[in-house]
Amino acid sequence: MAIKEDVEDRTQKGIREPLVVGEQNHHANKGHPWMVYFSTFIAVCGSYEFGACAGYSSPTQDAIRKDLSLSLAEYSLFGSILTFGAMVGAITSGPLADFIGRKGAMRVSSAFCVAGWLVIYFSEGPVPLDIGRLATGYGMGVFSYVVPVFVAEIAPKELRGALTTLNQFMIVTAVSVSFIIGNVLSWRALAIIGLVPTAVLLLGLFFIPESPRWLAKRGHKKDFVAALQILRGKDADISEEAEEIQDYITSLEQLPKSSLLELFHRRYLRSVTIGIGLMVCQQFGGINGICFYASSIFEQAGFSPTIGTITYACLQIVITGLGAAFIDKAGRKPLLLLSGSGLVAGCIFAAVAFYLKVHEVGVEAVPALAVTGILVYIGSFSIGMGAIPWVVMSEIFPVNVKGLAGSVATLTNWFGAWLCSYTFNFLMSWSSYGTFILYAAINALAILFIIVAVPETKGKSLEQLQADINS
Repeated sequence: MAIKEDVEDRTQKGIREPLVVGEQNHHANKGHPWMVYFSTFIAVCGSYEFGACAGYSSPTQDAIRKDLSLSLAEYSLFGSILTFGAMVGAITSGPLADFIGRKGAMRVSSAFCVAGWLVIYFSEGPVPLDIGRLATGYGMGVFSYVVPVFVAEIAPKELRGALTTLNQFMIVTAVSVSFIIGNVLSWRALAIIGLVPTAVLLLGLFFIPESPRWLAKRGHKKDFVAALQILRGKDADISEEAEEIQDYITSLEQLPKSSLLELFHRRYLRSVTIGIGLMVCQQFGGINGICFYASSIFEQAGFSPTIGTITYACLQIVITGLGAAFIDKAGRKPLLLLSGSGLVAGCIFAAVAFYLKVHEVGVEAVPALAVTGILVYIGSFSIGMGAIPWVVMSEIFPVNVKGLAGSVATLTNWFGAWLCSYTFNFLMSWSSYGTFILYAAINALAILFIIVAVPETKGKSLEQLQADINS
């Protein structure tokens, strides 16, 4: 054991040494990152597909139930089985992306989504409908991991936060678009439209390079250098960045082969705690319950559900876009703290509104308080807690454990999403204002976790960041 620790300590020194040199000689010529932008656009078509899958069931409920004569229980299974497919996708996403590459994983995910949408389109009963929904859920689960990881691995450090945040921006945009056009188009037409982002993604993957860090990890040195040169521009000097990546991966190869138990070794414990902890903070603060049942919350508070949900959707898109614009300037941690504080405030507003309603005191103020609370909540979630846990997850895990650690973090996220959406109605039946007090307490604990455990990750290369966290 002592020998192993000594080897790991010397290895860690090997990881850190080239980073110091890189810091001192950071004057490489920069090319124009147009290929980084184009590659990110292609990748986040997977994020848009994620949102299209998530947003499909809400506007189509009445039409599908009527056309296929489904009971409420049958449609509820159709809606919820997506999450189970996503959990399976989350479990396999990391190993899949490590084995066949980030582009390969996106192709597999797209294939499942295409098959799922086609099965849904041709469905004449509940069984094929559920099979199609399960397939799109699997694709969602893989996309939720591989897209932010791919974008983080190709982006230069000064653009990494903003570009990775586009993952969340495209998700919320797609959910909102699905909600709007789903009220105009038939449910079968909406399923066919779900094929469009996958078609763009599958075509675009032929024109973008694979992740240089994955190529380096697999030992494809020439392909690694070529991919990095394409991403940074043909006139850019990539020697320093290429050496830093290669030295770091060479050092990691001296470590023991990763396993699930190895993740909880002291070397990786901090990054695993941060990655899983942020996913817990994101999901257990109530987002999926409030998101899925926003219309019902507005209605219970005496406010127009149509106006409320449209305002909710538009605000979510705008604030997520602002978050993407500021993440590399303000930093991850300040935005997370701002987001957590707003989540607590939003929950308190909503709790007060429902308390007044239950006790029939100042009932005329209930709609305004409830709407204010929900909009403050979703605006605060969108500025930080929505996107940044995925950004940080894609940054902090070393490439030798990224697949396994990322799968565990993604599975935690999807389990939390299911648990929150499943328990929300039960909690509201128990106590409407008590539900929001509970969420406020959880978000307050999330703020404490962020202060104590989460480091600032902006402005550092992935190799430098991972060496600092996992030392």
